[in-house]
Amino acid sequence: MNPCQFFGTDGIRGKVGTAPITPDFILKLGWAAGRVMARHGSRKVIIGKDTRISGYMLESALEAGLAAAGLSAALTGPMPTPAIAYLTRTFRAEAGIVISASHNPYDDNGIKFFSIDGTKLSREIEIAIESELTRTMTCVGAAALGRASRIVDAAGRYIEFCKSCFPGKLALNGLRLVVDCAHGATYHIAPNVFRELGAQVSTLGCEPNGLNINAACGATDIRALQQQVLAEQADVGLAFDGDGDRLIMVDHQGQRVDGDQMLYLIARESLQQGTLQGGAVGTLMSNIGLELALQRLGIPFIRAAVGDRPILEQLQTLGWRLGAENSGHILLLDKSTTGDGIVAALQILAVMVRTGRSLLDLCSGITLLPQVLVNVPLNSHKQPLQSEGVKQAISQVERQLAGRGRVLLRQSGTEPLVRVMVEGEEQARIEGMAHGLADVVKAAV
Repeated sequence: MNPCQFFGTDGIRGKVGTAPITPDFILKLGWAAGRVMARHGSRKVIIGKDTRISGYMLESALEAGLAAAGLSAALTGPMPTPAIAYLTRTFRAEAGIVISASHNPYDDNGIKFFSIDGTKLSREIEIAIESELTRTMTCVGAAALGRASRIVDAAGRYIEFCKSCFPGKLALNGLRLVVDCAHGATYHIAPNVFRELGAQVSTLGCEPNGLNINAACGATDIRALQQQVLAEQADVGLAFDGDGDRLIMVDHQGQRVDGDQMLYLIARESLQQGTLQGGAVGTLMSNIGLELALQRLGIPFIRAAVGDRPILEQLQTLGWRLGAENSGHILLLDKSTTGDGIVAALQILAVMVRTGRSLLDLCSGITLLPQVLVNVPLNSHKQPLQSEGVKQAISQVERQLAGRGRVLLRQSGTEPLVRVMVEGEEQARIEGMAHGLADVVKAAV
């Protein structure tokens, strides 16, 4: 159970102009976070954002709140979420703050925090910040106010970091890539990384206007990428989401390659290179095909709750380094402290270069079962998953699957949705089951 009122599974997120994503709340959030962080002695916080038009407003409010608490803000402008985690570590800042709603539409936005180590804040710190939010906002004396500055070389620093995660003896020469940046925070980063490593790059989704982030592009909608990969006869397509922590790939035949398949490829390569540490962590949403493929290789696999935080917690507990969500969050703790789409892409491309095999060929070792996901909007405070009718419907579908598939219903931690997932051997059959369950959930709402 989440003990926080405002912090969800990935920071604070919502519709711009509706509580809590309002200027007055974000101002006070900056102040409250500043009060908690100032207790630890540092006076510097790094603030980055994606390309949403609302980022300007929220950035100013955060900066003012931090200054009132006596903390200085170093602004990066549009930067991927993992870049802020990296810069927070390298600058030894007390914290990093990202203004982003990740894969959500432009009219949503959110705030997420990183610790000095580049990891998400602990629940204890989030609870402390929420406790400060209940207090009356104050202001330090004029001489103690925070200042604002800009990190002018932030993009260059992060590009060099990404390149350092690619094997020094390899190059991408000869590879033709289509890179879709979702009109988001990677638009001025990702193409340059791959070009500087030698790839021939064409782009999609690299013209942000504040309103088009994630709109019919990026990791949440790869149709345009698939078409361009086929049209250009490219070797690979890469789709990032709005803040750059997710990656979905497309092979040369236009077929989708998701987080489960990428985790398999990276784990198998680590095993073959003798660098695998322990096993791999997936989630409740991970396809059973991933589990079976890793089992054949003798690689341990466990499932965490959905979200990169539970994956990270499991990895830290076990001392392992590889984890992923099928949505494209890839955690590589030997490279970065958080999910990083660009760094994950480089690991897959390195396998292609090293082996001389296509992405399609590399994925032949894993067969995913059909999986259908239906999102049901939540427009009330009801808890449909507690409904007896919903529970009975789930039991009925599980009996029909007879152990040859899975059912998972969960409430999203980042959007007002109930996600209905059914996995099984026959696509048409499980589609009917998933939509039937979704109808039952709608009735309960």
